[in-house]
Amino acid sequence: MRSWTLVALLWVAYFINYIDRQVAFSVFPSLRQELGFTSAELGFIGTVFTWVYSICMPFSGRLADLVRRERIIVVSLALWSLCTLGTSMSGSVNEFLFWRAAMGITESFYVPAALGLIASVLPDQIRSRGLAVHTTAQLSGIAAGGWFGGWAADMLGWRSGFQILAGAGLVYAIVLGFAVARFRLPKPTPIAKSGSGPFDVIRSRCFLALIVAFLLFCAVLWVQYAWLANHMYEQFRLSMTEAGFTATIFLQVSTAAGVLLGGFAGDRLTRSIPAGRLYVAAAGVILSVPFAYATFAAGSLSAAVTSACGFGLFSGLMMSNVFAAGYDVVAPQNYGFSTGLLNLAGGLAGGAGILGAGVWKESAGISAVVGVTGATAILAGIVLALVVARRFPAEWRPAAA
Repeated sequence: MRSWTLVALLWVAYFINYIDRQVAFSVFPSLRQELGFTSAELGFIGTVFTWVYSICMPFSGRLADLVRRERIIVVSLALWSLCTLGTSMSGSVNEFLFWRAAMGITESFYVPAALGLIASVLPDQIRSRGLAVHTTAQLSGIAAGGWFGGWAADMLGWRSGFQILAGAGLVYAIVLGFAVARFRLPKPTPIAKSGSGPFDVIRSRCFLALIVAFLLFCAVLWVQYAWLANHMYEQFRLSMTEAGFTATIFLQVSTAAGVLLGGFAGDRLTRSIPAGRLYVAAAGVILSVPFAYATFAAGSLSAAVTSACGFGLFSGLMMSNVFAAGYDVVAPQNYGFSTGLLNLAGGLAGGAGILGAGVWKESAGISAVVGVTGATAILAGIVLALVVARRFPAEWRPAAA
């Protein structure tokens, strides 16, 4: 039960993490009007965050294998909350983008430390479910951030909304620091005794195939997260509050259902097929992408919402298993570094997808960007399943090893 209490405490931190990063996407109209953002610059809001965040990931991931993870988590929460406060004071496009980059640096320390900590305290039999529960905080934070950003812009002003979030994050950093101090948590394995260097992870063909599939999946995923609210605002003439709510609540509720389903399926299938988590992750990519394209190609709001729900349900299969599946083929002392590499790949691709959608929005259309990227993602999902079928037995690294 104490392990699940830790998951619950980290759930709140991750919820705040995603509200803070997502809220900017629902205030695009305000940023365009007040600070003079162009469409390409709006796309760059997501890109600068995800690229900086991703480039930092291998370093923050390695740090999470060397330093007490709970300390990294608390410091990261406090620092990204200060960056949220700084964002609220931006007076120009460049200042806003600077603070988004700073947030990318500070938030990059959270995920490798948190996921590695959860994986180290939960038994292997329930690892996917534990990480899936934690992932629902991401989805809840996206939904809450999408709604709150639009509501704050309409009712309080976007700056006040950012300041409220910053205050909440700083208060919870204090609460979390006192709470985790009461747990007996595993210490990092000394380098000399680890028996496995960080770059051992790239010797696994299964892990490399997982990285490629996750990379292309995230290129599709982040276009949904960054541009769907703005698409609904422009295409279906909704207010910012309505667009922010509609673009996030249905997508994230369905994704949460898919994540919980995927966590259960990954753990259950792994009992009979050790590669079960990898197969569930591959299925998530293959099945979700067609719905992503349909979301932006839909001619009515109801069709867009239905397609978003389909994408969310099947994308949850990948999201709940990608890290747990990676941990099945890397040594436990490399959990943080492997998490960093996966997020590096996913973040760089996600940033490119967000920027590409902004650049080609007026000419080709976002649906065309998603269609081309999605086709390669489906191919990568198929390749992942084939590589796993061929290579997994020799590469399996159970946690007890």
